[in-house]
Amino acid sequence: MSGSAGLQAGRYDVAVLGAGAAGMMCAAVAGQGGARVVLIDHAKRLAEKIRISGGGRCNFTNLQAGPANYLSANPHFCRSALARYTPQHFLDLMRRYRIDWHEKHRGQLFCNNSAEDVIAMLRAECDAGHVRWQTGCSIAEIRREGDDYLLLTSQGTVRAGALVVATGGLSIPKIGATDLGYRIARQFGLKIVETRPALVPLTFDGQAWQPFVPLAGVSLEVDISTGTGKTAGAFREDLLWTHRGLSGPAVLQISSFWRPDAPIKIDLFDGEDAADWLLEQKAGSRKHLANLLAQRLPARLADAWCMAAGVDGSLPLHDIADKALRRLGAALNDWRLVPSGTEGYRKAEVTLGGVDTRGLSSATMMAREVQGLYFIGEVVDVTGWLGGYNFQWAWASAVAAGQALAEAARNGRAVA
Repeated sequence: MSGSAGLQAGRYDVAVLGAGAAGMMCAAVAGQGGARVVLIDHAKRLAEKIRISGGGRCNFTNLQAGPANYLSANPHFCRSALARYTPQHFLDLMRRYRIDWHEKHRGQLFCNNSAEDVIAMLRAECDAGHVRWQTGCSIAEIRREGDDYLLLTSQGTVRAGALVVATGGLSIPKIGATDLGYRIARQFGLKIVETRPALVPLTFDGQAWQPFVPLAGVSLEVDISTGTGKTAGAFREDLLWTHRGLSGPAVLQISSFWRPDAPIKIDLFDGEDAADWLLEQKAGSRKHLANLLAQRLPARLADAWCMAAGVDGSLPLHDIADKALRRLGAALNDWRLVPSGTEGYRKAEVTLGGVDTRGLSSATMMAREVQGLYFIGEVVDVTGWLGGYNFQWAWASAVAAGQALAEAARNGRAVA
């Protein structure tokens, strides 16, 4: 892993825990700014979450990224970092490395070739900052010794003036996710906003779901919403039926807003009044109900919908009472259902909650009450929408911390 691999004796200005998107970016910025940096990760392979994102092409940012696209118990916290490091700044970096990209959908940007291009770029940026690497390195203990942080690792002891925690959340444990970042925060007295899976499929139990089980693989663009007031969320995205429930961008988006026992509302009819449409079609129509609905819905969904509504889809429309059609149409516009749960961290793209930002500086990401301790990326209670927003938070929070650490190193101090 280049000539900068391995720990060296002596003291570092900065130790970064976590060689993912945020950790690599922070290490590169701090290193290029003059800080002596070591980057440590327990995994042997770098940046696995970057590697698997976007179907292997890395949805690395979103052109529309702004504070309104993030959830946090302290919603204004992300403003400063996002304003100072925008999607255009990251695109400038991509251009320097001649990495081609394209916009896929609603501002979502992907690599033309592979996510490996982004990983290679971040490694090169770290090498330009003379960052030391140590992968396959677990942390046994962290403690303060004077003004320094002492890290007892499986590869030896590391002493650093500042510690950056970029360990991510609990999502996708099979690629190495752990709760290390939260344990470090608690050790040093920081609070944790309750964590839970986000951007995750929703599951449903019971007989009521049985008519929809055969629909696995069916997809449809819908309007979906849940919650009320400040906790409400609403999106227009594709909905995907699975064997266990619902997924697709619509459900992944709404899952971040959903709370247990709360209903979600889905409009399957593109915003048009379905009851009015059915009654208009009834006049002079000889079509069967299921065949007519199949003009607007996937055929399998049309059949299942009639079955779930208790209406014989093989009946001609003119043989069905207006009252039944109104009831069926109202349900198409306002399908309310209560998920039994989610697919959990194993399929969640991110973790909602995390280190309470009210204990951090929005300018530098440093803990307000603990000199030299920084938290960046997913471990922090800032969670983006689906579509590149979480990577943009990783870049922005990392640059904020990296610049502060570089300035501190230039001024001969360990912390900012």
